[in-house]
Amino acid sequence: MERTAGRLWGVQDVATYLGVPVMTIYHWRRTGYGPKGTRVGRYVRYRPDDVRAWFDRQYREAG
Repeated sequence: MERTAGRLWGVQDVATYLGVPVMTIYHWRRTGYGPKGTRVGRYVRYRPDDVRAWFDRQYREAG
């Protein structure tokens, strides 16, 4: 069963969605923070549902 319909997101898509610079996404990835991404060849791809779920967790924990 497919978890996410549609295309995967790249680093730029995640940065745009979260409203942060692209380099922040790369930094988060290096430090183990941020949404889970997976390497596809030389690119990092994210499932949109995973990014949204990660953001929702951050929101709840901050509240």
